[in-house]
Amino acid sequence: MKKMLLCFGFLCTVLASAQNFNDYKYIIVPKKLSSFKVIDEYRTSALLKYLFSKKGYTVVYDDALPQDLKSNRCLGLVADLENESNMFTTKTKIVLKDCNSDEVFITKEGRSKEKMFQKSYNEAIRDAFTSFNGISYSYAAKQVEEVLEEPIVVRFKDDVKQVEVKNGSATSIEESNTVIPNAVAINTVSDGVLYAQEIANGFQLVDSTPKIEYKIYKTTVQGYFMASNNENEGVVINKAGKWFFEYYDSNAQLISKELTIKF
Repeated sequence: MKKMLLCFGFLCTVLASAQNFNDYKYIIVPKKLSSFKVIDEYRTSALLKYLFSKKGYTVVYDDALPQDLKSNRCLGLVADLENESNMFTTKTKIVLKDCNSDEVFITKEGRSKEKMFQKSYNEAIRDAFTSFNGISYSYAAKQVEEVLEEPIVVRFKDDVKQVEVKNGSATSIEESNTVIPNAVAINTVSDGVLYAQEIANGFQLVDSTPKIEYKIYKTTVQGYFMASNNENEGVVINKAGKWFFEYYDSNAQLISKELTIKF
């Protein structure tokens, strides 16, 4: 009974983790796995690539990334082997990690008692790979939505509004259907995770290459930075727990671009 419960628990974990696979376009297989000293030792990398490809995944070696994956490493999961082998038994688990090196999925332990290393790793990896049986995969690209907001219109019905200023006094402001021009924001999501590296008076934000994408500088307001990238100058601000780079383009249009930043 206990064994059945453990098997059921493992199956639930597998199915829950597998739901995340559809978010990833690629499986990246290193030509030299972390447990080995030689490239494709015992044909382990080649076998992993073959098995994932046979299951319908788009698999690439780590030295042959397509352009979209180079630009956004978060499109892919990196495969590796956990090697717990001893002199009597070859024991391996297949691990998938995301672009932040967070573990997304780990298989059961595959085993083999074959004495020849290449054959034993072949058997153990195939045994571990049975954890993917029954998992359906279909890549679902995340849609980047562009939201065009209406210009902000400020109207005062009676043409006069009392506004309290910081010192407690009141000021009369006369307005009539005032339109704030060019206050149009297009929200886009930046590609990949940016990592904050401390510099004088702020941070530089780098991608996984690593390439410097932004430089942001502290202000007296928490969650508000002066910012620039290779093309534009603006601000990086925190709104409701999310970071945005906001700037005006050549048409005087306000652009708001969501960033994923790891401090």
